[in-house]
Amino acid sequence: MVDHVAGENVNQVVDSGKGIASGDAGDPTDPPGFELPLLLFAGFRTLIDRLHAELARQGHPDMRPAHGFALQAIGPSGSTASDIGRRLGVSKQAAGKTVDRLLALGYAERADDPADARRKLVRLTPHGVDALTRSAAVFDTLRAEWTTRLGPDRVRDLEAALRAVVPAETTFRLDATSWLGGA
Repeated sequence: MVDHVAGENVNQVVDSGKGIASGDAGDPTDPPGFELPLLLFAGFRTLIDRLHAELARQGHPDMRPAHGFALQAIGPSGSTASDIGRRLGVSKQAAGKTVDRLLALGYAERADDPADARRKLVRLTPHGVDALTRSAAVFDTLRAEWTTRLGPDRVRDLEAALRAVVPAETTFRLDATSWLGGA
């Protein structure tokens, strides 16, 4: 629905019964501006939901989107809980809770830091590496499906267009779950 306050659209959740004005005043055939972020998010969500359905089928039924971000934040050499929290944009306590869940599921383990005996590292287990390896393969398959449906040039153009408008320093951020309000 789109609610109007003082002549302005303020709640831009699509409801065809509300008579949404399309586009800007310059081109009435353009869709309203709020559709772009919703479509981008829906595309992201579609890919992530399909990824997790396939991961569940391949032996990772407990893997959640936040776990994938956390496994990436752990990295190939391991990280401290504080480092994981910084990379995810969450508190050390929230990171610790996510790490505890990954430990319980067998995706990560705690180990002594060889550089500093006072610190503990969180490292990926073979199960965690397997989940990331399978995720990469599934994402390749999903991209190939989009390429089949849309055509390779359109997918490459979409990727190039997004690279042109997304600042390079934010392209591969891991703090999406904290930005969306979860950890």
